Amino acid sequence: MNFDHILIRYGEISTKGRNRRIFVDRLKRNIKEVLADFPGLDYEGTRDRLYLHLNNERHEKIIERLQYVFGIQSFSLAIKCESDINIIKEKALEAIKSLYQRHDTFKVTAKRANKQFPLDTNELNYQIGSHILINTEDLTVDVKNPTINLRVEVRKEATYLTCYDYKGAGGLPVGSSGKGMLLLSGGIDSPVAGYLSLKRGVELEVIHFFSPPYTSERAKQKVIDLTKELTVFGGSIKLHIVPFTAIQEKIQAQVPENYTMTSTRRMMLKIADILREKQQALALITGESLGQVASQTLESMVAINDVTSTPILRPLITMDKLEIIEIAKQIGTHDISVRPFEDCCTIFTPASPKTKPKLEKVSRFESFVDFDELVMEAVNHVETMIITKNKEDEFSHLF
Repeated sequence: MNFDHILIRYGEISTKGRNRRIFVDRLKRNIKEVLADFPGLDYEGTRDRLYLHLNNERHEKIIERLQYVFGIQSFSLAIKCESDINIIKEKALEAIKSLYQRHDTFKVTAKRANKQFPLDTNELNYQIGSHILINTEDLTVDVKNPTINLRVEVRKEATYLTCYDYKGAGGLPVGSSGKGMLLLSGGIDSPVAGYLSLKRGVELEVIHFFSPPYTSERAKQKVIDLTKELTVFGGSIKLHIVPFTAIQEKIQAQVPENYTMTSTRRMMLKIADILREKQQALALITGESLGQVASQTLESMVAINDVTSTPILRPLITMDKLEIIEIAKQIGTHDISVRPFEDCCTIFTPASPKTKPKLEKVSRFESFVDFDELVMEAVNHVETMIITKNKEDEFSHLF
């Protein structure tokens, strides 16, 4: 059977009322970016459906990619035909014959979106189902648990027939909820936080703090690879590599050991917030999980957050580590994250970090050094690149 369309059903978008058009347009743009290397596709959107005209493009790779696009509830390979009952019956029979095997069962699920069509839903089910039964062998009806559910949507412009639904990724279209800056360390947690943010419609840019010679080029490549995995869900992502060596060395020299971790996180947030403002993003995103490590206690968060009034999104805040690991495996980031290359968060970890740091103390320790100058020096030497799933562009320093 030559399917000529893919019918895409919206998920949560359907509840958006007056703003629905904004979400639909964003989803359409995202799908076009994900399928940019299929130039033959045509796109047709309606209030509650999006139709991809295949125009002889092979559908296998298209189906594979659509399963990762947020904002899609489900989608199906479809046949488009005229809204004429005789044509509908013949196309339905053709579709069933291409799929069924001996002793399979089927049912017809008709939907009459065009209320001017002369047959109602029950009549459509009966006429199409009868035509299939008469013209096939060893095929029976099962309305509760059929092997094949033939859906027939009679719309004003045409009728669409589908036989199998593919599950979509759900969520909201990436970019429909604004832009956020993800602090990506290279560990297991932060890529999962990025994935969950993408699912809620947040467009991501990624920030990574790089401290050569303490961290290697292989650690940097790990972050590039993690970012590339996230592009599957939302298209290309801008990655900012921040030189962090001078700041970390100064912290080690000037701040008492048990407070170095708190001060390091504060400097990261300062830099990330400046980059956020430059990139016109609305929030910072981290992979913190409450109580998982010393820097993720409530007391630590209070002391660290003091450097910014920008909203900080923490998608993993109430998750157990095993839950986070399971998601990391599902989205393909786990095996990259566990590569044995240290990041700047682990190279100077103190033996006994403060789990309940005092804001006034860390502020006093930092007051003896002009960290603002070091922060701006790091910001001015940020290396930026655009990461895509198929390739990463060469470094672009003009962003």
